[in-house]
Amino acid sequence: MKLSQNKRIAINLVIISIFVWTLLFVNPGHIMAMKYCHVFVSCPSATSFQMLLEMKLFSAQLIGWGLMVVAMMLPKLILPIQFIYQQSFKRYRFLCSLLFVFGYLLVWMIVGVFMIEIIMGVNLLLPGSYIPALGLFLIAVVWEISPMKQRFLNLGHDHQVLSAFGWKAFRDSLFFGLTHGVWCVGSGWALMLLPMLLPKGHNVAMLIVTFIMISEHLEYPRFPQWLFITRFKLLKIIVVQTKIRLMMF
Repeated sequence: MKLSQNKRIAINLVIISIFVWTLLFVNPGHIMAMKYCHVFVSCPSATSFQMLLEMKLFSAQLIGWGLMVVAMMLPKLILPIQFIYQQSFKRYRFLCSLLFVFGYLLVWMIVGVFMIEIIMGVNLLLPGSYIPALGLFLIAVVWEISPMKQRFLNLGHDHQVLSAFGWKAFRDSLFFGLTHGVWCVGSGWALMLLPMLLPKGHNVAMLIVTFIMISEHLEYPRFPQWLFITRFKLLKIIVVQTKIRLMMF
């Protein structure tokens, strides 16, 4: 049976995400340097600080951050990329999608530079401590129920009409990726930083955060207000789809 275009997009992005998740768990060559950066604080603080700021280590940490973003965020891009395919001519679709993803990841990578600085500073000041993660967890809880968080989530559902021809189609796709990245950063910055501040349980926390962020992305826009919302839509979808598959056998 031939898969629909939307299903092919979803399957391909999920496969890529799973592949990158595998890289993060296997961690060949210690690409997730941020996970281990607390080790360097065993040296004198001034020497350690200079060592951590060396370009080689910083680049390794940035690569780890980039892989983490790809693994966690690609499933969230399924709907926008499906939208691009619906709005674009066939000969432009793939390139427009690449430009969208590039713009989206570029925003997260720029933010990652500041995130890494925070992580390194925290690990120098409070090595192996759960206090920074606990403090950020409290901030994240407040941010999750805030109207500002909901505004960013609402903006993430705003898929503007894209130009169909020439360089304007490519420009609009890139700008779409940049703006979508800004809205995602605005809504999820605290959740993304939280796993990186944990001395242990980093990978488990990343999986939990990914589940939460995908779930909230699937929710419909709401009026921005102070409100606690149980975002379990992804879990509901998984349960329903599982029941359907079981009934087919």
